[in-house]
Amino acid sequence: MPAKQSPEPAPSRPDMPGYGLPERPDGLMPWSWAEQRLESSHNYWLATVRPDGRPHLMVVWGLWHGGVFYFSTGSRSRKTRNLESNARCVIGTEQAHEAVVVEGVAEKLRDVKQLEELLTLYQRKYDYDMAAMREDILELREPIFAVRPSVAFGLDENASLENTTRWRFAT
Repeated sequence: MPAKQSPEPAPSRPDMPGYGLPERPDGLMPWSWAEQRLESSHNYWLATVRPDGRPHLMVVWGLWHGGVFYFSTGSRSRKTRNLESNARCVIGTEQAHEAVVVEGVAEKLRDVKQLEELLTLYQRKYDYDMAAMREDILELREPIFAVRPSVAFGLDENASLENTTRWRFAT
């Protein structure tokens, strides 16, 4: 089971030359702002890298739970094949005007008890009957991935650039 992330990663300014971001820490957003958007997003953007280096971007359903992002996909999907070759990926929330972007490393879950919990949460969030996939997921024929963040970025278009925040996670 992936280790639960620290609830309060360290906030700082992202490196954005030419955007005029202040150097002082005043106005940085709290991690709770990002978590609210990660929890409430319905769709997420998932970026992976193909074995030949080309990017792959796709929309997925997922869960932000306990400081980790979880999503399911087919065992033969391009996403799975990419992550088997290179586990690094990027997750983005659906609302670009209040964007949260999370960089991390994905791993396939193998803990059946945790998978059962995630199936329940997934079904509750999406009001979607997971019965057809349940056996394949619990018998590890179809994956659920956990993405543990290493860094995240928050950008709120309705505020000023002064609140643009980077959060670093302990590794």
